[in-house]
Amino acid sequence: MSFSLTLFGEFLAFFILFCIPIFALISYKIGKRKTTMPGVLAFVGGCLAVFPLFGLIFIALLALKQDLPKTSPYAH
Repeated sequence: MSFSLTLFGEFLAFFILFCIPIFALISYKIGKRKTTMPGVLAFVGGCLAVFPLFGLIFIALLALKQDLPKTSPYAH
């Protein structure tokens, strides 16, 4: 049985292109709660999705970051 490296490369390229918008969206959603610049985090998360392991580590570290304090108009 022969194994085609071209097919494997196409699958890998598709997987990476599929991960980029997903990682960017997850980074943006988490970044809205954790920082004041979620757009920059979405860009960095999308760029790191080229290497999915780095993207997952970035999202994990972002999830562990403390949330921004909630501002309430009734707080003293």
